[in-house]
Amino acid sequence: MSAVAVIVATPLIGAAVLALVPGHRLGARLNIGFSTVTLLASLVLFGLEPSSGALFVVDAFNIYLIALTAFVGLTTSVFSASYIAHEIAVGKLDERKLRFYHAMYQAFMFTMLLALSANNLGVMWVAVEGATLTTVLMVSLYRTAASIEAAWKYFILCGVGIALALFGTILMYMAAQPVMGPGMAAMTWTELMDHVAKISPAILNLAFVFLLIGYGTKVGLAPLHAWLPDAHAEGPTPISAVLSGLLLNVALYAVLRFKMLLAANGQAIAPGPLMIAMGLASLLLAGLMLYRRRDVKRFFAYSSIEHMGIITFAFGMGGPLANFAGLLHMAMHSLTKSAIFYAVGHAVQVTGTQRMDRISGLTVSHPALGWGLLAGVVAIAGLPPFGVFMSEFLLVTSTFAREPLLALPLVVGILVAFGALVLRVQQLCFGAPGGVEGGGASVEPVPVQGTLVPLYAHLALVLVAGVWLPGPLVAWFQTVAALLG
Repeated sequence: MSAVAVIVATPLIGAAVLALVPGHRLGARLNIGFSTVTLLASLVLFGLEPSSGALFVVDAFNIYLIALTAFVGLTTSVFSASYIAHEIAVGKLDERKLRFYHAMYQAFMFTMLLALSANNLGVMWVAVEGATLTTVLMVSLYRTAASIEAAWKYFILCGVGIALALFGTILMYMAAQPVMGPGMAAMTWTELMDHVAKISPAILNLAFVFLLIGYGTKVGLAPLHAWLPDAHAEGPTPISAVLSGLLLNVALYAVLRFKMLLAANGQAIAPGPLMIAMGLASLLLAGLMLYRRRDVKRFFAYSSIEHMGIITFAFGMGGPLANFAGLLHMAMHSLTKSAIFYAVGHAVQVTGTQRMDRISGLTVSHPALGWGLLAGVVAIAGLPPFGVFMSEFLLVTSTFAREPLLALPLVVGILVAFGALVLRVQQLCFGAPGGVEGGGASVEPVPVQGTLVPLYAHLALVLVAGVWLPGPLVAWFQTVAALLG
């Protein structure tokens, strides 16, 4: 448990230190430093045996999500350093806001890592609520009318969702208390898994409905998704990257933990149909909404809703192959979508606009950026040889083999979204270069201020995963897929 304590404590200490550090350059370097320590500590978990205590748990499921969260947290902090420096240079942010931003970034990492490693239902709920509060503050960082409105919308909708999740958590405790007695044991994951077969299925069923709706709001599942596009469009782009790449996974992780409890009780309802329905609804709605988006960040926010729908559908189907596909898709979506937001963040800065009709020809004006964005869109669209293709292929074939009627709307939703992505990427990446500050032709394109290493590092990992998965990684995903039922 000492390694987990370091993983959780490092960003918490980082938040306290960064709140006192003057100057955005030093703050950005320290932000990267604390994120690096967190990642190194998370890698230690791979050499340890699964274990649990009163507060923390380490098992096959959360190890991979902790490492993924720490890695994307580090690469986003690297992207954030150059992104924020540009925002300072053009006068959109000041030093005071940046000190607050860096402190909240580490606080956000702390809440997510705490939620993933918590062995207590209540601690996990508090951590997810903390993640909401920290990201609300960062979404409103620009203090414009639109950003404040988006932050309030995010806070209110997710506040309602997290309140429903709290009620579901209370119901879960009430169901466990007659069997396990009062006290912490009835709130502990590992203890609940040992006794859940004896717990009243009626209360378990009711609890899961509230938990699915509550945490499903944070996942961005339709019809609970309304906060997500606004939060992505109005907040700083690094926050869009970690919202899509990390926070949605953490909320879905909470749902899956409770799904495991229901699966261990033979008399409880099967959670699969509920998850399949919400997953398909999210996929189809987001796929259609992609065609009407005019803001580039809002466009890729709806793409995140689409992919969280696919992942939720996969876990709703269950079984070894569908669960394997869902786990792989979680990782591939996190890496790919955060990479896309890195590219989009730089594209918005060099063109001076988020309107897609004013962004074009990036492969001509900024070749490294444009081709990186193109590769990211090709990957997230599910084309080979990237890893997203592999996970979607496994899910579609598994669904066709087991439930052919469900495979039809799944494939239709994927193809509808694919069409929108292909349509938009042609404009963004090809043609005459778009304008700067208003859409006119730019004779001398503004250079990219910052490194593209995080973008290409993510894309390289997604490409490798689409071609070859190491044997230990495959065995690991298979083990977790069996745990999920």
